[in-house]
Parts: sequence; C-alpha cells; structure tokens
Amino acid sequence: MLTVRNVITDEDVVAKALKEKIEKHEARIGVIGLGYVGLPLAVEKGKVGFPVTGFDINPARVDRVNAADNYIGDVKDEDLKDVVQSGLLIATTDFSRLAECDVIIICVPTPLTITRDPDISYMQASTEEIRKYLRPGQIITLESTTYPGTTEQVILPLLEKTGLKVGRDFFLAFSPERVDPGNKRFSTKNTSKVVGGMTPACLEIAYSLYTQTISNVVPVSSPAAAELTKVFENTYRAVNIAMVNELMMLCDRMGIDIWEVVEAAGTKPFGIQTFYPGPGVGGHCIPIDPFYLTWKAREYDFHTRFIELAGEINVEVSYYVINKVVRALNSVNKSLKDAKIFVLGVAYKKDIDDMRESPALKIIELLRKQGASITYHDPYIPVIEPHGGSMLHLESVPLTDEVLANSDAVLILTDHTAVDYERVVDKAKLVVDTRNATKNVLSNREKIAKI
Repeated sequence: MLTVRNVITDEDVVAKALKEKIEKHEARIGVIGLGYVGLPLAVEKGKVGFPVTGFDINPARVDRVNAADNYIGDVKDEDLKDVVQSGLLIATTDFSRLAECDVIIICVPTPLTITRDPDISYMQASTEEIRKYLRPGQIITLESTTYPGTTEQVILPLLEKTGLKVGRDFFLAFSPERVDPGNKRFSTKNTSKVVGGMTPACLEIAYSLYTQTISNVVPVSSPAAAELTKVFENTYRAVNIAMVNELMMLCDRMGIDIWEVVEAAGTKPFGIQTFYPGPGVGGHCIPIDPFYLTWKAREYDFHTRFIELAGEINVEVSYYVINKVVRALNSVNKSLKDAKIFVLGVAYKKDIDDMRESPALKIIELLRKQGASITYHDPYIPVIEPHGGSMLHLESVPLTDEVLANSDAVLILTDHTAVDYERVVDKAKLVVDTRNATKNVLSNREKIAKI
C-alpha cells in the first residue's frame, strides 16, 4: 500500500499553513451538493468542530438545512440539529462564499445522458464556480463518481486558467464517495476512504483532511487510480449481479429455485461472495458507473465486452419480470391488458427512501404500455414524481386488505421489512415475488410466483 510522504517543508508556506489549519480544525470546509453524499459529509465534518458551508442550487434544500430539517435517512436528526444550532453548519445558494472556504469538496450528481454517455455537466459547473473565487491556500477534492482522468483532464485545466499553480498555490485531489444508503453498520466515519492527489503535496493535505473524520484513509498514487478504484468497485457488483440474474432466468426454465441455490452456495466458507437476483439494478452507482468505464475505454480502442454484457443482462431482467407477471396471470386465466397490478415497493432497495434508477420505474412503465392498471404502496416513497428519464407520477396508496383483494396480482419489487408478507399472501389473489420476500410464508404458497 502507498504511504503518504511528508513532503511539505517550511519553504512550502501555502501548503504548510493549509495543512496546519486542517489539523487544528480551523479550516472552513465548503461542500457543494447537499444530497445523499454531501449532507452526511458536511454533518460529519461539523461534528468534529470544522466550520462548514454547504452549497446547493436548490433553495428549498438550503432552507431545510438551515432549519435543521433533515431529509437524508443516513443523517441523524439530532446530529444535524446540533451542528446547525451551534453555527458549525450553514447552507447557502451564494457561490461567492466559496472564497471563504479553505477546503472545497464537490459532491454533485454524475448521471448518464440519454445515449448512456457520462454527463459531467454538474461537475463542470461546480468547477467553474470554484474558478471564479479560487485563491492561494485552498484544496479542492472531487468525490463525485466519474471516469479515470476526469480530475486531471477536466477539473485541473479549468482551475489553472486562473494562473494559479497546482501543488504550489492550490491543491487538488480525488476521493470517491462510498455511501450505501440505509446501511446500519457502515457510515461516513467508519467506511475506509481512498484518496489520490495531483501532486505529493496535494495528497499529503488531502490525506490529512480525511483522517480528521474517517477511521481509515487509503492513499493511492494518483487521482486516476482513485477514480478507477471507485468505478471498479461498482462494476464488480454489477457484473456479479448480472451473473446471478442470468442464472435466475436459466433456473426458471429448469424448474429450480434460484434462491435455494444461492443460499446453499453461500454456505461455502471460502471462494464465494453471495449476490442475490432481483428485478434489475438501481441506485446512484451500479446502473451508471460501469458505463463511465466502458465509455472511457473506447478512447484506448478497448471494448469492455464483459462489462457491457452485464449491463445488457441487468436491463433484460426487467423484461423478464414482465414476462413472469404475464405467465402468472395466464395461470389464472387473466390477461395483462386491463389487469389491476398492485406494486409493493418502488425504492431501489429495502428500507430506504431512495428511488434513483430504481428498476420499479421501468417495470411500471412497461406494464402500463401493455395495458395494465397500476397502483403502488411504499412506506418510504409517498409520491413518484417525474425525474431523469421517467415521466411517472403516482401516489402511494394504503396497504389495505381491500386493495390487496381487489388486485389481480401483487408484484413485490422491493422487500421492505415493515410489510407483513403473510397478510399480503393471505389477502391477495396472486403474488409475483421478485425479492424472495415471501420465503417465510408457509400458507397459501400456491398463490406465489417467484422469479
């Protein structure tokens, strides 16, 4: 593992002064983007005494932070209240206040375009704002997931238009976020952090910054290495999920229970990590990050066939779910057209309020196109509003016995813990279970069709 060398000397006045401010917790930290990554990070920095300014283009979000009105599940209400009321965290839409910050951390979305190419426009816009107010003695770290080379090839040239020199006047690093919404075991503080600096001085300062609030910081040789580390982590997951999803479709034809196979294989104490099948992949990373890598690979005349195939399988599985619903309805002499389908769960995974890239959105749209009537219930998502490429607008309905009984089929797309699945099966006419949520239901199993 790379070790951080102490390269900053007394002659490196700007770098030394910045590092000392960070170590004394006197540096003001600016966080651009107060979403699932930015707000937990801002609160964590404030908790150890750093003064923090949060920046966001959404005035409503800024107002909520300043009122200590929490909207991120991974942030504790009392923690947000403490740092806001103590004055350690303030939020603003005024980007001129970047000039006050010694540390600026970019935590903005990096989605895909409609043609599945990287969209780094939010990142570029943030950097343009930083450039306007860049001064000696600042460090900028990028946490948004992106393709290898972004920090050096996109961010650095924009900042050096000021005439300031990286590693001497200002400092630049990449340290990818590793947020897992809803994870009760790993939080911002105890999740190890990878960091790569543009110069040895950049790395030394960035390493010092992150060690103030994170238990284990892992230095790497360059921002590009850190960028590729993040993309690799999520591509690894995407490929393995694709493998088990493909096995699921094969097991369906063979009449074998995929869940039994996966759970049995998971008992092996070495050589295997368990991944589970489902209706598709969702979230802010797995459906997106592999495409950043495949896009960048083309620049080197390299085609990531294995990764692209995994992406195709993870898209195909949503169509497989539609087919499974059709077959289940056919078994009770019911057509999908005009069928009343009650969807249970639209968040991309259980027990969270995050529906970014959720496969449920695509599945609902496909069912609607084939004439089905859709209602849904999700205790964490009261309303589905148009966003990204989805134009859906639906409101969650109560999970009543009447709704269950009046539906032609209940389609479980997210296995929230709060739902009583024994009751669901008892009251429903038919259940299509894509998450093995009904595994412990012992009665009425003839009603259940599992993927």
